[in-house]
Amino acid sequence: MANPTSSMPTTQLPGNSAQLVSPSALSALLGGTGSLPSGGTALTLRRTRLVRTDADGNTAEYIFDQPIVKLGAMDDNDVVLDDDQASRYHARIYQEGDDFLIEDLKSTNGTWVNRVRVRDAWLRSGAMIRVGNTQLRFSVQAERVDIAPSQHESLGGIVGRTEAIRRLMGVVDRIAPTGATVVLEGETGTGKEVVARTIHQLSKRAAGPFIVFDCGAVQQNLIESELFGHEKGSFTGALASRQGLFEMANGGTIFLDEIGELALDLQPKLLRALEQREVRRVGGNRPIKIDVRVIAATNRDLAEEVKADRFREDLFYRLGVVRLKLPALRERQDDIGLLGQHMLRTGSFNRVGDGQKVKGISYEAREALRAYQWPGNVRELLNVIERACSFCEGDLIGVDDLPDHISGAKVVRMRRSNTHPTEQVRQGGSSLGNTVPLLTDISFKSAKEQWLGAFEKEYLAKLLSRHSGNLSQAAREADVDRKHFRRLARKYGLIGGGVEEEDEE
Repeated sequence: MANPTSSMPTTQLPGNSAQLVSPSALSALLGGTGSLPSGGTALTLRRTRLVRTDADGNTAEYIFDQPIVKLGAMDDNDVVLDDDQASRYHARIYQEGDDFLIEDLKSTNGTWVNRVRVRDAWLRSGAMIRVGNTQLRFSVQAERVDIAPSQHESLGGIVGRTEAIRRLMGVVDRIAPTGATVVLEGETGTGKEVVARTIHQLSKRAAGPFIVFDCGAVQQNLIESELFGHEKGSFTGALASRQGLFEMANGGTIFLDEIGELALDLQPKLLRALEQREVRRVGGNRPIKIDVRVIAATNRDLAEEVKADRFREDLFYRLGVVRLKLPALRERQDDIGLLGQHMLRTGSFNRVGDGQKVKGISYEAREALRAYQWPGNVRELLNVIERACSFCEGDLIGVDDLPDHISGAKVVRMRRSNTHPTEQVRQGGSSLGNTVPLLTDISFKSAKEQWLGAFEKEYLAKLLSRHSGNLSQAAREADVDRKHFRRLARKYGLIGGGVEEEDEE
């Protein structure tokens, strides 16, 4: 961020610059008390304002969107002080929850707040800070912004017309140009990486790299080296120095997927990288400055993880400047047809020369897709559309091109009953309740296969949901071999492929 050297009136600032969403606005982001009568969202945008007065009486105004502001004589500080009484890295102002604090960074001449020398102190609007011979007046600018749902059906890679998705697009469009750290929450397969990539593409860092790291797919003892890099000889097998992902993402965005899987002993190192904006390679002593925006994602409730002492509270607040909840696909069924058409239009699996092999989805197939519950969310829908394309022989995907457990989902479903299963069948019902229809217009063998397939998928999905996606615990409750359970879950698109690491117990 540029450091002004002369007075800069607030009226010269762009209207949408330097916005920071405070944790107090999280309920609005999640569609809570901040919702507007029109279905929009109300956000409180907070900015740090410093008015500097040097020994000669010259003034300058600084307005920052980031939650940490560094003060000192070195050029890489946010506020560069031309003051021979200021240390190279003198102090920092940072946000903790809804509050702002100042910390002295072991400076030579100390940091003063309202004429009292401090090591750490709470800051209130109007507080006078003295660093060397430089005076700074601190204040917080708060602005309420009403964000209406987007009027479009797409934003970057986000596609949908339901109110939940249009509200999400409205918030993403607003926060993307800021430097705010974002946490994306939602079930597996809801499209968190797509949202993260869209935020990057709409930000001022769009020309920089977008680096993805899955915290749950790498062994814990290798994560530090992957994120921060290592020096030659720092451990067995380190034959050469290597950049970490934070260095590789410099000037761009790093997306930390499944942040809830990060081990507790690694969380302070990530917190330091976020707060100090520097990393230290494994086996190295030299701090390396970084300029990276962090977007994190999780399918866990991080607030509950903090309460259970499985996630650090300070890291939670540092990451959760903005928290966005992505809806499950079953909560936005009106988007399924639009998503399917988007997948057909953009998927490489449907390319024939310069055109599309399959043009669309038939009405009957769309209704079957809408009737299904989608435990694997958008990722499962993509798998189903790709499979249907390979079976489709015409211009439109038909019901017969869909998997059996979905193509049968549009049949009239039987109401649940507490009667004996044999009595249910005698009455024309289904012993599987309203999940699987009774099929009498196909052969016994085909009907049996469809029933078994639907039962297996629903059974596996409920177990995985009950155990928050933990394969080992779900397999243990099902009393089946974990590898067999994994194969079945992959068969029905309930988990992704490629990762063979053992789950955390």
